[in-house]
Amino acid sequence: MDIFTLVGIVVVVVFSITTHEAAHAWVADLLGDPTARRLGRVTLNPRPHIDLVMTILLPGFLLLSGSPFLFGGAKPVPVLVHQLRRPKRDWALVGAAGPVSNFLMAVLLTALFAALIKLGFWTRESAGGQILVAGVYANILLGLFNLVPIPPLDGSRVIQFFLQGEALRAYERLERFGLLILVGILFLAPEVFWGILLPLMEFFLSTFGQWFGVEAEVFYALRVLFTP
Repeated sequence: MDIFTLVGIVVVVVFSITTHEAAHAWVADLLGDPTARRLGRVTLNPRPHIDLVMTILLPGFLLLSGSPFLFGGAKPVPVLVHQLRRPKRDWALVGAAGPVSNFLMAVLLTALFAALIKLGFWTRESAGGQILVAGVYANILLGLFNLVPIPPLDGSRVIQFFLQGEALRAYERLERFGLLILVGILFLAPEVFWGILLPLMEFFLSTFGQWFGVEAEVFYALRVLFTP
């Protein structure tokens, strides 16, 4: 992978992570909690969202190592749940906003890739095309990964909306162990985790590619991107 492609992919991934966090902040503000807005987090400017390790170093390392698992993170968006107008429902909506923004980004990047291919500006071998497809891949991965229903990932916020009583309290108590559980699954049972996630990623990549008539080009660009 040449330096232009690498830098381009890192920029797209950072912007995707920024969009994810800005979506959380924007929806929280919309639903009654201005905390994130007051801290400058309702913005697509990456600077307020960047975490050096999770936003830059980890995605860059994964790209350089040729790993097919491209993901990262950012500073969590602060939300005071009690300030939301309807706390239980709105907390679920705030949680869902991040992954939804990533799926929308994936669709927009696929559309842009298709337009540039069909207009003849790029071929499927072009570095620019690989950068856009890497962005599609990263956004789908970010969206799906964050929907995993393990606290504190976004999927847990959605699940909590459907729980009540002792079931809800027990689920909330999991949050203190959530990261340990997640890391344990990733290291001790990666074949189970990725065995579920990768087919879902392939489904969304194929679906978005079909929508714009570039399914073959999307998968070709990914093969080129991840081939050592």
